[in-house]
Amino acid sequence: MQKAIDHPRLVPLLILLVSLSILGSAYSSEVWGGIKPCILCYYQRYACGAAGAFGLAGVLFGGNPGARRLLVALAGLAFLSGAAIAAFHVGVEQHWWRGTAECHAPELDMSLPIEQLREQLLATDFVPCDQVSWSLFGVSLAGYNLLVSLALGSASLWAASRISRGSAA
Repeated sequence: MQKAIDHPRLVPLLILLVSLSILGSAYSSEVWGGIKPCILCYYQRYACGAAGAFGLAGVLFGGNPGARRLLVALAGLAFLSGAAIAAFHVGVEQHWWRGTAECHAPELDMSLPIEQLREQLLATDFVPCDQVSWSLFGVSLAGYNLLVSLALGSASLWAASRISRGSAA
């Protein structure tokens, strides 16, 4: 196991591939599944994208064990940031607390004539954060993202702690 972790590009490559898979799944569910993301969904994607960027940097600079250890740890922290956002999102979905300002419908100018109000409503592309758009076994996408991000963050930090300090191979 230690030899696999010390391979210069294996762990960062796995982080990159997992991140791309998660982002690809999210995009596919949006395009082909018709599941429109809310603002918190996008924030979770940003965290996953950051982890993937650290994984890519680790692939490019994997020969330096210190840099590899740092980049894998940063990817782990990015995954854990995504888990924190997902936990917040689950709380919003369960109505345990209110979401961000972007989670709520934009305010309309009620002094406008009905036709302009209608146009304003139709021009607004808003997805509320407190509505579960898809679930399996009672767990929403945000809930699954919480579990996966926690596992990936923990695994990345564990791997970073196991990268040999003196090994460049």
